[in-house]
Amino acid sequence: MSETENTDDIPISTTDSPAVVLEMIHQLKVKDVMTTAVLTGSKNQTLRHIQALLRENKVAGIPIVEGKHLVGIVSTEDIINALEKGYIDSPVEERMIRNVISLQDDMPLTFAISYLNKYRYGRFPVLNKDHELVGILTSTDVIRSLLIEMNREVLRLEKMQKTTSHAAVSKYSEMEFTTAHYDFELAGRASTEIKKALKQRNFDPKLIRRVAIASYELEINQVVHSNGGVMRCSILPDKVVITASDSGPGIEDVSLALKEGYSTANEYVRSIGFGAGMGLANTKRVSDEFSIESAIGKGTIVRSVVFVNSSKDES
Repeated sequence: MSETENTDDIPISTTDSPAVVLEMIHQLKVKDVMTTAVLTGSKNQTLRHIQALLRENKVAGIPIVEGKHLVGIVSTEDIINALEKGYIDSPVEERMIRNVISLQDDMPLTFAISYLNKYRYGRFPVLNKDHELVGILTSTDVIRSLLIEMNREVLRLEKMQKTTSHAAVSKYSEMEFTTAHYDFELAGRASTEIKKALKQRNFDPKLIRRVAIASYELEINQVVHSNGGVMRCSILPDKVVITASDSGPGIEDVSLALKEGYSTANEYVRSIGFGAGMGLANTKRVSDEFSIESAIGKGTIVRSVVFVNSSKDES
């Protein structure tokens, strides 16, 4: 049996899409896109009752809840199997899918798109930090929200063009952002604002992408592994410098931490799509200069530099 119906891939790449689309899907969270009016069922109902709900509401899957907590899901495919095999009047509890793949509401939209394309399900239940069901995300929700955001971006760019046409934008800038432990809601804010600043100053798209990767990876690293810290960006005429400093706990083995795939992230962090062990490795890969200073219990300082006239690419 399947959790929900299969669906075609969303025609959006989380790596190769146009810059404006990539910026949107990194900035948006699942909760910004999901449908909050969720039709649910109870494990004490029969599959025949769920069949009627699916038909009346023209949906392909219904989450099964106990109180506010998700305990399972029943899809159109499950109902078809029940009709064919003669157990349509069985209680939902006996036949529902219990191991449900879900999203968290503060996940970046990039992870939701990856889930939709990887698992090929038409919809995913969305849970909050207390593991309560708070929404449903479908591919239609993603496309609709991106179209709305694109329209807003067009209006913003038109307004910015009118503003900047009367005054030159300084090539030099200093930016600073704070991060907090496990604050995934704001994760990605620093990298998004840095990217906007570079685009406004007409830096080369390849440089912008490299800086965006470095700043995003370092920002997420602080959210996942540190007690909170500060992200600083210096935009200079000849280079962009990203400095990420935090207050602990420090890195025990820096050389090991730089290996691709090595991670000390716990199960919770991995379950919501982070902690793959690529953060520092990716940052070093896209940097022209890269350094780490770390002391156990005292924190870590990572510095990434990308030169304007660098011949280095992202690979």
